Amino acid sequence: MKRSILVIAILFVVTAFGCQNSSGQIAKKKLSKPAEEWKKTLTPNQYHIMVESGTEPPYKNDYWNNHQKGVYVSAATGEVLFSSDDKFDSGTGWPSFVKPVDSKKVAIVHDDSYGMSRDEVIEKSTGLHLGHVFDDGPADRGGKRYCMNSGALKFIKK
Repeated sequence: MKRSILVIAILFVVTAFGCQNSSGQIAKKKLSKPAEEWKKTLTPNQYHIMVESGTEPPYKNDYWNNHQKGVYVSAATGEVLFSSDDKFDSGTGWPSFVKPVDSKKVAIVHDDSYGMSRDEVIEKSTGLHLGHVFDDGPADRGGKRYCMNSGALKFIKK
């Protein structure tokens, strides 16, 4: 009997917390408009990254080594998502940030693609893929590494 109660309790905990991420956001991923509509407004590279959840090659993208001051906006909506003040050199070949400008503009969803278990970062208003977040960022700045695809962003210099 005790074993049954323990199993039920464990299943409850896994079910209750398994659908949430570290920021407490419920994992949902749905595009705000059909993929065909995004194809009309995004470049082929932006579409591949943002709609098809693609990833650009490391060190072969526009912003991995950008050290200018400014903000990074969504390539789809123009919403400000990240700031150069929060960017750091992660050594991975992709632009990396310790946090978004406004955590309400992004959502984190679980991603099991390619045999990996990761946390995907999407633009909350559109459901479009931006990159992934990892727990190996600078400890003195929160410990997160928002590893973004340059193709999902546009840089606006200050």
